[in-house]
Amino acid sequence: MDTKFYVDVEDLYGAHNYHPLDVVITKAKGIWVWDVEGKKHLDFLSAYSAVNQGHCHPRIVKALTEQAKKVTLTSRAFRNDQWPMLAKELCDLTGFEMVLPMNSGAEAVETAIKAARMWAYQKKGVAQDEAEIITCENNFHGRTITIIGFSTEPLYKKDFGPFTSGFVTVPYGDIDALEEAITPNTAAFLVEPIQAEAGIILPPEGYLRKAKEICEKNNVLFIADEIQTGLGRTGKLFACEYEGITPDVMIIGKSLGGGCYAISAVLSSRGILGLFSPGSHGSTFGANPLACAVARESLRVIKEEKMIENSAQMGEYFLEKLKTIKSKHIKEVRGKGLLIGVELHPEADGARQFCEALKDEGLLCKETHENVIRFAPPLIIKQKELNWAFKRIKKVFKKLE
Repeated sequence: MDTKFYVDVEDLYGAHNYHPLDVVITKAKGIWVWDVEGKKHLDFLSAYSAVNQGHCHPRIVKALTEQAKKVTLTSRAFRNDQWPMLAKELCDLTGFEMVLPMNSGAEAVETAIKAARMWAYQKKGVAQDEAEIITCENNFHGRTITIIGFSTEPLYKKDFGPFTSGFVTVPYGDIDALEEAITPNTAAFLVEPIQAEAGIILPPEGYLRKAKEICEKNNVLFIADEIQTGLGRTGKLFACEYEGITPDVMIIGKSLGGGCYAISAVLSSRGILGLFSPGSHGSTFGANPLACAVARESLRVIKEEKMIENSAQMGEYFLEKLKTIKSKHIKEVRGKGLLIGVELHPEADGARQFCEALKDEGLLCKETHENVIRFAPPLIIKQKELNWAFKRIKKVFKKLE
């Protein structure tokens, strides 16, 4: 059965809520994947940064299979021996005091919103149902009804209203707009240190630090969504570290599961997450022992195999390489670590055709927001492999010139 067969079956029976490239992957190892026709491709997307450690990392797969033979799910009606250890190890790694585990990134964002509102009512003294959370234009925090309700992307919202109230939007990177938006009812400021889905948008230098100072001055929680940027992707454990700040609440996910299992988490202080009581929040699969065992090994792999350091070094190297490409189509090349965006001029007729051409060359990446090509290979990639990719990228730009 060839690519066309699988594409046709998916298009017939699967809802069309994605627009994938027509490559059908059947096997993966490290930075490489193979399609059903046996062609080898370099994965330059890492499942939107969920595969930072590389595909099917042997240590993570071993942790998965060994735990799968013991116990996979207990629900939170009972305790298991993996969740407490993951909670402790996450706190030891990050410096936070408590962890609330979930499954997907969007679930973790929803959890952080609930935590911020609860804190506002119980600790800050905001009147019931009056709490506000400030978000940024062009944000991407997930696709639940509440989350898309504070998105500024019309496509995400069309035909899905009405939406949850209690959110105020300000321009990303505009510190004055943030300060002006704060009122006595403001519970939190929710922000991505780098807006990945929006096209690898970096805020002005110093923005996050100033935003944290403003939040502290006004008794407002600073919530950092590090789902895509965290766990080494940007060359630091967390992107917030570039400005030397510690959020009041941090949201992580994606590569926490090592590309093998879905798990996410909200990290904060006891003064915030300690407000949850039995029945106030939950998830049948949250903190399941299989996910926790995988996450524990995923974290060890990132640290012990020095993937964060490699991301910083290889990211700097590749960013400079990309900036040497001379093309009328390229507007800007930007990024941190191995999270890099190549923004094209509108006259280039979209990034999709470039991604399709790169696929034909054996390099898999994806467009975002029409005119940006996102490059985010696994953090294990080496200079030789980046040179291989660069050669093909340069070839495609020359071909489409």
